[in-house]
Amino acid sequence: MQALLALVSAEIKLHFSNRRAVLMSIVAPILIAAFFGSLFGGSSKMAGIPIGVVDLDGSVLSRSVVAALRAESSLKTTVTDEADAVAQVRAGRLRAVAVLPQGLGEQAGTAMFGGSKPEITLHYDPSQASALAVVRGLLAQTLMQEVSRATLSGAGLARMQQQVRGAASLPAGQREDLVKMFDAIAQVQHADAAISAASTPQAGGLSLPYSTREIEALQSSANAAPVAYNSYAHSFAGMGVQFILMSGVELALGLLLMRRLGLWKRLRAAPLSRAQLLGSRILASALISLIVFAVIYAVAIAAFGVRVLGSPAGFALVLVCFSLLTASFGLLVAALGRTPEATRGLAILATLLMVMLGGAWVPAFIFPEWLQTLSLAVPTRWAVDALDAMTWRGLPFADALLPSAVMLGFSAVFGMVAIWRFRWEE
Repeated sequence: MQALLALVSAEIKLHFSNRRAVLMSIVAPILIAAFFGSLFGGSSKMAGIPIGVVDLDGSVLSRSVVAALRAESSLKTTVTDEADAVAQVRAGRLRAVAVLPQGLGEQAGTAMFGGSKPEITLHYDPSQASALAVVRGLLAQTLMQEVSRATLSGAGLARMQQQVRGAASLPAGQREDLVKMFDAIAQVQHADAAISAASTPQAGGLSLPYSTREIEALQSSANAAPVAYNSYAHSFAGMGVQFILMSGVELALGLLLMRRLGLWKRLRAAPLSRAQLLGSRILASALISLIVFAVIYAVAIAAFGVRVLGSPAGFALVLVCFSLLTASFGLLVAALGRTPEATRGLAILATLLMVMLGGAWVPAFIFPEWLQTLSLAVPTRWAVDALDAMTWRGLPFADALLPSAVMLGFSAVFGMVAIWRFRWEE
């Protein structure tokens, strides 16, 4: 028994003697738990959802609806034309766009009581159905409030009485009941009773004063029908970014093992500069990452129906830039790490944080607003967004340039710091 206890004690002491590894095993789960808790906890404030509104009616009611949507803190409402709004939804800059049709102001009042309903068109980003549900609910709430305010007070009530009396589409009995109801509301108003009494008729089975037609904002060409959204496109982008980064970490640990064996010291005896030796590692690692990423997407295309709907040249540029980023990140890890054992935990933690903030696990649009802004300082966010843009979003080559430039900038910084700080001996 004493021998067993001695062995257990030795193992525990050995484990806790590596303070950095112990620290990482505690810090990593805390940070990851805090990240997901901030996303789904009840205390987190919902980020403003960017939407567009197109007002084709121009009536008092439609202008009131637009003003109410712009005042809603859960939304960031842009008033624009339909073509521009749909293009922004396809590019991922807007989550949805609501097109208020002509005749909304005239038809919405009687539509509450069974008349013909105006049709509101909702163009939405198919990758963000949760945002569509929020927009749909807020639109219904806003329209019901504005229609009720315009209909059940003052001149709006008198106009509704006239429209109901002349509504041949309503059954005679229902028409008479509605006229009596409006007369009762008018009497209450003239008696200076509470305006809230006007809400009493709503228990009589009122319906939404409009119908909706929801359209996925999909890419299409002149000779082809729109291609349905494929959720595998985003998942392969996110998981590809994660595991390519992890392969870069493994390459970094390989460099540390080479240094421990004295191989780098021997290579320095050759007539090669520091930049040539380390540059060759960056280039080789980048080519390995590029080949692996290409194989991953080949499987995604062949087996899961993922398509490069955007620019093939832009897609290739993004893959090349991210491969260079992975290689330079791996070399940076090797340059800053002292030993393979001490470096592994720190490198994995850094990789997990980059992947989380980059939107590889959870789409970035559900982040709190402050975290969405912060994530733009992480190169993986640009990589995931660029891969989405070149695959299912179907955006042109120009939309690959800025993300690629950002990744190349990070690669240059990582590479220069790595070459400067790399130690040839332990």
